[in-house]
Amino acid sequence: MMDKIYVVGTDTGVGKTVLSLLLMRFFLARGLNPFYLKPLQTGCAAPDDPESDAAFIYRHVPSLRGKDPAASVLYCFPNPKAPFFAARDAGKEIDLTGLKTFVTEKSRLASPLVVEAAGGLLAPVSRTALMLDTIGNDSARVVLAARAGLGTINHTLLSIEALRAHNLQPAGIVFLDSADTEAEMIAENMEAIKIYSGIKVAGVIGKISDFDHPPEDYYRPLEFLLSK
Repeated sequence: MMDKIYVVGTDTGVGKTVLSLLLMRFFLARGLNPFYLKPLQTGCAAPDDPESDAAFIYRHVPSLRGKDPAASVLYCFPNPKAPFFAARDAGKEIDLTGLKTFVTEKSRLASPLVVEAAGGLLAPVSRTALMLDTIGNDSARVVLAARAGLGTINHTLLSIEALRAHNLQPAGIVFLDSADTEAEMIAENMEAIKIYSGIKVAGVIGKISDFDHPPEDYYRPLEFLLSK
């Protein structure tokens, strides 16, 4: 088991937070001591804002329920923009060294860490750094969240290329399907990604109506990913 799992996305809004939630619940069910981090949040007034990703996770993970989501967040900016621009709007700058220190310190308290990125891999974090540059490569496992439907072949293959260009080999890919994509299209998307990247998509996570009780079969892609 890796100390850190980075949940990254092919784009914003692809389902990274839902995948992070399932990972947290998956680890807890196996008697581990996971902790969730969202070092950079944009589009929320504060970590406990009902719209924040951290607040969502804390509402639906038993070990975190009732605790302060601020423990999982280093930077929180109101404007729903790429971190660099959201920080600039707030009159602040993101300290990359401080961000990596934050993740390292949290890793001493829990294992594994589930670290959710903000936006897509090439979202700017500073004038000199992209979201990719915030991912540590020491004992880190990178899981790529992607949409299941039209356009995902291009976005997923480009994201894999970006990871590999930064010497990061994705541990696997999970499709998240909130649009009831046709099974034939999903199968073709999986086939194309396997052919052109060499990575098999671990599975598909569909809509979840009750986040306190996700369908058990939605954990199967995680079992596939983490058994490798």
